[in-house]
Order: sequence, then C-alpha cells, then structure tokens
Amino acid sequence: MVGRKKKTKICENVSTLEDSISQLPEHLISEILFHLSTKDAVRTSVLSTKWRYLWQQVPGLDLDSYAFSNFYKFVSFVDRFLYSNNESCIRKLQLYIGHHHGMCDISSWIDDVARRRIQHIDLSFDISYRLDKIPPLRLYICDTLVHLRLFGATLVDVEFVALPCLKILHLDLVRYLNESTLEKLISGSPVLEDLTIYRYLAYNAKVLQVRSKTVKRIHIDDFKVVIDAPLLQRLRTKIYETKKFEIINLGFFTKLDIHLVFRRHRTYNSSMIHDIITDISRVRELVINNGIWKDIFLYLKSGPVQQFRNLSSLNAEFTKSDLEFLPLILESCPKLESLTLEVVKVQSMRREKKIDPKLVFSTVPQCLVSSLKFVELKRSISGYEGERELIRYLLKNSTMLKKLRLDLYYSQRAMNVFLKELVAMPKCSTGCEVLVL
Repeated sequence: MVGRKKKTKICENVSTLEDSISQLPEHLISEILFHLSTKDAVRTSVLSTKWRYLWQQVPGLDLDSYAFSNFYKFVSFVDRFLYSNNESCIRKLQLYIGHHHGMCDISSWIDDVARRRIQHIDLSFDISYRLDKIPPLRLYICDTLVHLRLFGATLVDVEFVALPCLKILHLDLVRYLNESTLEKLISGSPVLEDLTIYRYLAYNAKVLQVRSKTVKRIHIDDFKVVIDAPLLQRLRTKIYETKKFEIINLGFFTKLDIHLVFRRHRTYNSSMIHDIITDISRVRELVINNGIWKDIFLYLKSGPVQQFRNLSSLNAEFTKSDLEFLPLILESCPKLESLTLEVVKVQSMRREKKIDPKLVFSTVPQCLVSSLKFVELKRSISGYEGERELIRYLLKNSTMLKKLRLDLYYSQRAMNVFLKELVAMPKCSTGCEVLVL
C-alpha cells in the first residue's frame, strides 16, 4: 500500500507539471521542444490531443539516421518535415548520417534551410561512410548562419563566399579540393570568432593561411598553418615531431594550450624550442603537457634566464624526473598568480630514475613573494619523495598564497600521516586555505 501511494503521488506530480506546461502559449512550448532531440519532441505527441502536432512547429530538426529502421524512412521523415511547411523559419538542422545502403539529397536540404533563416547547421557522416557516397556540400552563401559544424563531409570549391553572421566554425575530418577552399570559407566570414580545424584533409595541401581580423579562439590539429589573427585570445594545438604553426601579426594573446604527442626517439631542435618559448612569452595563460621540459631547460640554461613576464597562469604536467626543472620555470615567471601542477607517468619506454630528484631553490622565486595566489598539485601515480618538501617550501615562502589544493593519492594510513605533517607545516600566508581531496 505504501509503494502504491508513492507511485500515485509521483503520477500526480507529473500530471500537474504537464498541465502547467500545457497552459503556456504554443510558441513557448515550441521553444521548450526546440531544445530536445526531434525523437524526444515527437514522443510528447502522446501526452494529450493538444500536444499531438506541436512537435511539427518546432523550428529545428535533430535526428540520427540510426534511429530509423531503414535509411529511406529517415530521408522521408526529413523531407516531410522540411516541406510540410516550407515557409516557416528553421533555426537548427542537426543530422547524424550513418552508413546505409542509400543516398539522400543533402544539398537540397541545405538550400531549403538556408532560405529559411537557419542559424545552426551540424552535419555528421559516419566514419565508415564511403567517400564516393558523401555528397559534396555547398555552404557558402547564407545571411543568417551563426554556427556551422561539419564532421566527415566534403566541401566543393567556389569563387564566392558570403557568411556575414557566422561566428563558430568547427570542421573535423572534412575534405577539401585544396587549401584555398577553406581559406575562402574563413575570409568570407567577417565576424568569425571561434575556429576549429581538426584532422585537416586537403588534396595536395601546402600551407593553410588563416587570416581573420575577428577570430578570438583557434583549435587546430597538427598541420602546416600560418595564423594572421590580431584579435586572437586563445590557441589550442598539437605538436608531433615538429612545430607546424606560425603566428604572425600578433602582439600578446591570452592563452596557449599545447599538447605534445609523444613519439619514440623524438628530438626537438633548438629552433623549434626557440619558437615555442617565443610563443610562451606572448601569453598570460599556458597549458602544456609533459614531454618538452627537459628541452626547454637545456635551451634556457645555454643563455640568460628567459623571463615570461606576461605569464600569470601555468597549467603543466611533469614527470617526477622533470620536476627538477620547476625552480627554473618559477624563476622565469615573475608575475605568476596561478600554478596547476600534475605529476604524471613517464610516456617513453625508458624507466624513470629510481632515486627521485631533489628540488633545489637557490633563491625564492619572485612570483612566490609578490604574486602567486593559487596552487594545485595533482598526482595519481606512486608517491614522489620530494612532494612534501615541495609543499612545505610553497607554504613557507608564498606570501600572497590564498589557496593550496592537493589532489594526491595515498592509502588511508599514509594519508593520516601526511595530514599530521601538513597541519604542522609553517605558513607564510596566514589567510591561506589548504584543501586536501
């Protein structure tokens, strides 16, 4: 009886919520359904007679072809949705097109929504789709398009591009005739702010020229590119054997996020290290994974200490053996305010030294005295012998420190011992909050 009463109460609550939503004007209900997938929006048609056809008024289509028993039903559904009321506004078209034994006229769908004030287009082709079965797209003229995302598509080349409202362009595994196809797409988007190009596939590609007076954020994979973007705030990229991106016509941008992909027997030449250090000297925030600290250290050691005077936030990975370079890194960042340090497992086949290196601070870095406010230490591997001494040093010498966050793996017994030591450590900053996760 108790369970039945609870079930009755839940049903009453759902019914009350349904009735409350049903009292809203139809255009508001349509807006609510707009944020659901089309499949879920259609399901609401069983709620009541009023809801039966409301999903058809939703100004968007979000479908996965695999949700249909066969591909032709998917094509038929899209056709009927688009052409049942071909004068209404369509704000979003989001389709995932799986590998089926069938074809669809995507170009006609694109042409149709382009004249109906489309704002968001997101098209994905299954990676198993045969290249000769993917219809080439023409997405070069649309007065209202704001967000364009393509995965696995093929773009044809054109002479003229006009996308006056496009702000977000995300291209993954997209094929082009040549780099000029993509260059026209970028230059023909005069208000573009967010650009992502991942797994760039252009036939006979040379060097991609990214020229934009408005782009603020760029995320690129490992390919040859020259970036001319005076308003750039953030660059996220990968480096394999060599650095393939070049930044020109740029003063100081906000954030650089570099992911170095490990390769066995890799070597980073001094010219590449010099270029990376030059890029680091321009930014206020740096995110960088492990793999290059030794090369940077050797380069810095060969001459006067490089000062990264603009750097205020550093998020970095170190192996235990590379932690010996930390004092020099901190000395090179006199205005550092935030430090996130993660100790990670060495990526190479070589083993780390059995004896953990000792951190030697010959002097107290300037940032500890005048600017460092937040430190986070993370470790998910076996213990590092110098870890407690590093924590002790930071607490003892960081006069401005407001928060120390420790995400360290210990057994329960070892954690109890560590916490007792942590409480006894002297703190230079009396207002410092220490959090142990």
